[in-house]
Parts: sequence; structure tokens; C-alpha cells
Amino acid sequence: MRCPYCHSTNNKVIDSRPSREANAIRRRRECLNCKRRFTTYEQVEETMPLVIKKDGRRETYQRPKISEGIKKACEKRPVSIDDIENFLDQLEREMLESGQREIPSTWIGEKVMNQLRQWDEVAFVRFASVYRHFTDATDFMKEIRQLLESRKEGEKK
Repeated sequence: MRCPYCHSTNNKVIDSRPSREANAIRRRRECLNCKRRFTTYEQVEETMPLVIKKDGRRETYQRPKISEGIKKACEKRPVSIDDIENFLDQLEREMLESGQREIPSTWIGEKVMNQLRQWDEVAFVRFASVYRHFTDATDFMKEIRQLLESRKEGEKK
């Protein structure tokens, strides 16, 4: 480990403990060269599955890409950043626990839309309009009709 101050690799661990989330080890280190202390974190490297795009291309999973899409859909809506981050954590856990090496982007998109539908209908329609490539007001109306129908069915139960 390289000292962030003098860039020496000569240091020792003073203290180790689990991080708050218990998903990493926090280590306090002291540089033996400049005597300054710094903190490092050690965690298991988890390999996320590749995402299979609609056109068949494969790309690495990019949390910021999904996060930004959700945040745009939820802009000026009553959905907290904590809710979004917790959902993304849960989504990633599901992806890792599936054991799949490749996951279709449609699976991710449907998970996001289902969550948005639960949080806020306006955010759901915003996201769906981009995800499903709405081209005109008719597409919006179809989606809203389906949303209203599913709401009525839910009220009957």
C-alpha cells in the first residue's frame, strides 16, 4: 500500500476492524517513512454479470448509468436518494446471487420499472417513455391506461 503523502510503500497496519456496513475491512496504517497515518479499505472484489443489450451487444454493468436514469425519472418527485441507493444495492445483490454471468438489460429495465411503479406513477411513466422508446402521445396514453387498469385491479383485491 502506497502512502498518500510521501508515496512510500513502507508502512504498517495499526488497527483493523470491519466497516460500518460490514462489507469491508477498515485498516489504519502508519507510514514508516514520514510517520503519517492514513486509512485504507479492503473488500471482496465481486464481479458483476455482463449486461446483454437488446441488440445483442454485451457490456459491463454500470451502476451510475442505471442510477442516473432513475434519478432523472424521479426528479422533483417524492423519491429519496436513499430509496434509490437501497434499491440499486438490492438489484445488485439479486444479480450476484443469481449466479448468472450475463443478464439481459430487459431484466434490469423491468426490475427498475416495477420499483418505480411502486414508488411513483409519474416517475414510472417518465422512465418507461425512455426505456420503451415512446414516439408520440399515443404511447404515453397506452401506458397510462395500463397503469390505471392495474391500479383498478389492485383495488378490487
